[in-house]
Amino acid sequence: MALAQGSFSDLATRVATGFVIACVGLAAVWAGGWWFTLLVLVITGTLVWELARMLGGGARRALILGGLAGAAILATKLLPVGFALPMVLAVPIAGIAVLERNRTLFVVMTAMILLSGFGLILHRDGFGLTWMLWLVLLVAVTDILGYFAGRIIGGPKFWPQVSPKKTWSGTIAGWIGAAVIGWIFMAKTGSGVELIGISVALSMASQMGDIAESAVKRRMGVKDSSNLLPGHGGVYDRFDGLLGAAFLLVIVESLTAFPPPPV
Repeated sequence: MALAQGSFSDLATRVATGFVIACVGLAAVWAGGWWFTLLVLVITGTLVWELARMLGGGARRALILGGLAGAAILATKLLPVGFALPMVLAVPIAGIAVLERNRTLFVVMTAMILLSGFGLILHRDGFGLTWMLWLVLLVAVTDILGYFAGRIIGGPKFWPQVSPKKTWSGTIAGWIGAAVIGWIFMAKTGSGVELIGISVALSMASQMGDIAESAVKRRMGVKDSSNLLPGHGGVYDRFDGLLGAAFLLVIVESLTAFPPPPV
């Protein structure tokens, strides 16, 4: 099977940057507590900063909104949930006053970013290291298998108008990988078989998060959310999938028993 020329031209840089990200992320996930909250705070603030810049907010206004986002995540750790939530949602509303255009996009995307970040902290604090690793692994496997299957197998594009490089082969490979992760954790933790379905659903949500960010970039005419991460673009380019999965996980944990009990 012939590979497209340059299919893996960026692989070495991606792997090197990804290794550093993985080391920092896994260390914070392992430590939990304030270390994990600090990581989420930095990532969330950077995501909102990148988003505001992409939407034409200007350097100063983007920095203000990013700082507010970080402060809101800090509030989720210091305040009860009932008081933290208004502060979280105040950030996207502040964008209406700070930004001159693309306000709707900013409100929707920032609300998702902050609620996902809040959800990650609640998930790590409430369910512990094992289930945080489960979430991180299924998102990583979705991304990695999607990357390699898309370049090796190729085939029809998933949504070329929004994300030209994504293929159906990579998309489906991500679902299969997530199902395997769900099966492994089901076997190791004694959880119910529904965990496999939840894992696949979170994989789909991860891909939706990726597509949503790609749509924003396509609309704004930019290739990457920033240039902070060599080989990956910006922080948003690297964590869009985790945001999508975390957002759905907040809903899953509020609607059903988690982890699912054995039948």
